[in-house]
Amino acid sequence: MEPDLFTAAAEERQEKDPAGSPLAVRMRPRTLDEVVGQQHLLKPGSPLRRLVGEGGGGPAGPSSVILWGPPGTGKTTLAYVVSKATNKRFVELSAITAGVKEVRAVIDGARRASGGFGKETVLFLDEIHRFSKAQQDSLLPAVENRWVTLIAATTENPYFSVISPLLSRSLLLTLEPLTDDDVRGLLRRALTDERGLRGALTLPEDTEDHLLRIAGGDARRALTALEAAAGAALDKGEPEIGLTTLEETVDRAAVTYDRGGDQHYDVASALIKSIRGSDVDAALHYLARMIEAGEDPRFIARRLVISASEDIGLADPNALPIAVAAAQAVAMIGFPEAALTLSHATIALALAPKSNSATTAIGAAMEDVRRGLAGPVPPHLRDGHYKGAAKLGHAQGYVYPHDLPEGIAAQQYAPDALRERTYYRPTRHGAETRYADAVEWTRNHLGRKQS
Repeated sequence: MEPDLFTAAAEERQEKDPAGSPLAVRMRPRTLDEVVGQQHLLKPGSPLRRLVGEGGGGPAGPSSVILWGPPGTGKTTLAYVVSKATNKRFVELSAITAGVKEVRAVIDGARRASGGFGKETVLFLDEIHRFSKAQQDSLLPAVENRWVTLIAATTENPYFSVISPLLSRSLLLTLEPLTDDDVRGLLRRALTDERGLRGALTLPEDTEDHLLRIAGGDARRALTALEAAAGAALDKGEPEIGLTTLEETVDRAAVTYDRGGDQHYDVASALIKSIRGSDVDAALHYLARMIEAGEDPRFIARRLVISASEDIGLADPNALPIAVAAAQAVAMIGFPEAALTLSHATIALALAPKSNSATTAIGAAMEDVRRGLAGPVPPHLRDGHYKGAAKLGHAQGYVYPHDLPEGIAAQQYAPDALRERTYYRPTRHGAETRYADAVEWTRNHLGRKQS
């Protein structure tokens, strides 16, 4: 939906009198050269440079782009810079409020502008991951025929949230989280710039460091927190933004974690890999991030149960019962008390001796089955309970292990094609040492070759 007269008038007032706008809006870069961070996307000849007119057009003109990155890394800022720097017609939509009707209206307007006035249209679509498949489909003809140049922004992995045809017709540009130095530069610019605080206040080093922790690589969050603290300091008549004032105005940093996006899987992956690596402190950090983000405690508990078998196994046979007990407890009590149970289980798993032998054993066995390496069950192991089984030779010659003094019968168990295959390869970590001894003894008594 294109801006109406009221929206256009509001934007014009904002440009003439920006003081009423949030600090993060006032401090938006006006050119690509003012953009902080994302230098890998701003090299000469890059798609973004071409979008603002620093390059040719025609058949080699700039392609549509999808900007993917965490909140506060500059997706909207880059689109804003394009809108100010280009002489093309610029239309902005948000997938939160727009639908197919609004998209079609923009496309129709773009075709009229192109046919009647030779004016190209850039469409900025924010939060594209919120569009359904059908809504994204409505963009395809316009992108393919270049009726519009699409700039789409998303915080979610586009390989999961954007349809393949649209993804294949666009350039995917990945934005990286801003570094502390990037955010520090933004804060210092906002303190002195005429569009910002105009030097009215200073920012001590300890306060600046805390602002960086609060920001977590999010420029918008940093500037919002700075503005709130600056307002409080000015109300008190203070010449600087003290740490106490900042802490009073900003309770704590919001967790950089989206339960519905790919960070849901990234943080969960980091939790499990930290447990696997026996780094209990890193594991507790990622657990805390998941808890603070409001993650479903049952999801966390399920991941711990999997980890107990995948990464610990028989090196600590108590790991799985601990994880299962935690999952049952979490289901009964829920948050906030479930945090204690999850911490209990996470610490136990992280500090347990590790073995992935159970994982590799079943993986190797399943791979042989998929390759067709199976063969018939040996006749003496087949079911002999039905009438006629004996005539077929089923169960004939089977030796019952419990009849023997050592409880083990040296007879063929695997199919012929797999007689010498070895899947379980125990470590000598923790309690698995006794399983390593046991498997060596049993294979010897079965007449199996050790490999």
